[in-house]
Amino acid sequence: MADEAVTVAEAKAQLSRLIERAASGEEIVIRRGRSPVAKLVGYAKPPKPRKLGELRGQIWMSDDFDEPDEEIERMFGMRD
Repeated sequence: MADEAVTVAEAKAQLSRLIERAASGEEIVIRRGRSPVAKLVGYAKPPKPRKLGELRGQIWMSDDFDEPDEEIERMFGMRD
C-alpha cells in the first residue's frame, strides 16, 4: 500500500522531495487523473551473487546424516 498518491504534474514539480521520501522507505503512487500509472520506491541494492565453494572447509556433514532417526519416526507415527 502506498503512503501517498500524487499527479504526474505534482511529481514533476516535487521530484527531488519525493525521491528523498522514497529513499527513506515511503512508496509514492503517481497517477494520471484518478488512475495510478507508476509507483516511486526506494532502490534496494541487489545482494552479491554467491560463489560456488565459498564455504568449502567450513561446513561438514556426518557420514550418517541421512540415516533414519528412531525418535523422529516415533513422533510421526512411523514406529511404535
